[in-house]
Amino acid sequence: MAELGLNEHHQNEVVNYMRFARSRRGLRLKTVDSCFQDLKESRLVEETFTADEVSEVLRGLRAVVHSEVESELIDTAHTNVLLLRQLFAQAEKWYLKLQTDISELENRELLEQVAEFEKAEFTSSNKKPVMDVVKPKLAPLNEGGTTELLNKEILRLQEENEKLKSRLKTLEIQATAALEEKAKLESTLHGLQLEQGNQQDFIKAQDLSDLESTVAALKTEFQKTLSDKTENQKSLEESLATAKHDLLRVQEQLSMAEKELEKKFQQTAAYRNMKDILTKKNDQIKELRKRLAKYEPED
Repeated sequence: MAELGLNEHHQNEVVNYMRFARSRRGLRLKTVDSCFQDLKESRLVEETFTADEVSEVLRGLRAVVHSEVESELIDTAHTNVLLLRQLFAQAEKWYLKLQTDISELENRELLEQVAEFEKAEFTSSNKKPVMDVVKPKLAPLNEGGTTELLNKEILRLQEENEKLKSRLKTLEIQATAALEEKAKLESTLHGLQLEQGNQQDFIKAQDLSDLESTVAALKTEFQKTLSDKTENQKSLEESLATAKHDLLRVQEQLSMAEKELEKKFQQTAAYRNMKDILTKKNDQIKELRKRLAKYEPED
């Protein structure tokens, strides 16, 4: 059903609510009509009325109509709350969170679409009269949709269980074949181990002889290496002693050369002239200090 964009079940639920709303609306309109009829029968019995009397009559009628319309609007709002409560309670059973868009309630295009849907639904010649249609009750929260979904889940689990049984049977056949193959392999392996054991005894004896020969050769080579190392150590110690003696001799020769060089420098004319100059300068400094002492004030 494409009129409201809902599936057939939900659209039928909408039709049932619209039928309920039309019934309530018809009762309220009859109440308003009865207000005017009561006023006409009880107050409009005279032929002429003054302006004050007309105003009083209209005020009374307005109060009655206002009360009836207000009561209808309040009841409609409360009825809608109860309807939403039923829907939300069913959703919460399945841990769903429904959301509403209040702005869509004033969408004129959608409101006109609903009006057209209501007009087509209740004025079609193919529709049964309102009084002949049996109004279905809302499915209980603990049954209905919940039970249907549980039944579907049970059927799904049963099918899955049958598949698992078939799979298990196949695995059992494969496991039996694998155990038989394992037994054959173990028997073959045991025979090979016995044959290999005889061969290993011979190989072990031969390997032991080769190992002893290798160890003896390594021992001889080690002793030779150790002897060569001892001789090299002695040679290095002798070379170190010789180097020390040569170092001492060179140091002694260097010291003698320094002394000889100093002696030769002292015998040169330049050294003697410099020594004379320094002696004269020292004498002059001593003379100047004596002169300076004469002019210094006494304490």
